[in-house]
Amino acid sequence: MAVKNAMTSDFLHSAYGGESMAHMRYLTWGAVAEKEGFPNIGKLFEAISFAERVHANNHFKEIGGATSDATVTAGAVFGMGKTVDNLQGAINGELHEVEQMYPVYLNAAEFQAEQGAKRSFHFALEAEKIHADLFAQAQNAAKEGKDMELKSVYICPVCGHTVLDGAPDNCPVCGAKKEMYKKF
Repeated sequence: MAVKNAMTSDFLHSAYGGESMAHMRYLTWGAVAEKEGFPNIGKLFEAISFAERVHANNHFKEIGGATSDATVTAGAVFGMGKTVDNLQGAINGELHEVEQMYPVYLNAAEFQAEQGAKRSFHFALEAEKIHADLFAQAQNAAKEGKDMELKSVYICPVCGHTVLDGAPDNCPVCGAKKEMYKKF
């Protein structure tokens, strides 16, 4: 079922564009981290890239409707530097989503009674909070010339919930079972 309200539709398109770009940007930055000797930070970028793809897919599904052209305005961080700088770009992007973008998009979806969009925005918002914190932890390690300490990263394929070193029995955001989590 297609989203009914133009404002929420525009927000879904924008969020889809932003999440799609984050997905690709994090894959690129992960490769940089690995080349600089930070394999765990590279793994974190790769895992969170998957979470951003989950968000993009959720937004895309909620747009629904017939295939058509759309102009998409999506804010994004551009450029590539050293891992510490790339992590700052990631932190800035995630905090923008947490503090500005998703709260507004979520409020609009609630106001316009767009339940699917509301769910999609909520899932992304909750995951982005975690991503900002994990990128900050990674940056603190990289600033000291160290790799982040982690064994694995687990991503919920339904909502993008992200956790280190072991999946919960049920996702605290969407309720997905532990067995569904993707391990990186």
